[in-house]
Amino acid sequence: MNWIVTIIVGGIIGWLASIIMKTNAQMGIIANVVVGIVGSSLGFWMAGLAGLAAYGAIAQWAVAVLGAAVLIFILKAVGLFK
Repeated sequence: MNWIVTIIVGGIIGWLASIIMKTNAQMGIIANVVVGIVGSSLGFWMAGLAGLAAYGAIAQWAVAVLGAAVLIFILKAVGLFK
């Protein structure tokens, strides 16, 4: 059951990040899920390095979406998205 929730939440986070980064038309559902899961992990890792902790659901969602947006920015810099 946890994997299903992870996939659904990852898809939502990836979708929100793709809207913020204006790559929504270029990304499908699989890309949204992958970017959401990996980007969320990246966001929490970066927050930990900065000494920040996300307490509460809203802060955790914000960190996850920002991490996914950073991942999309990196992928755009590499040339995966235009």
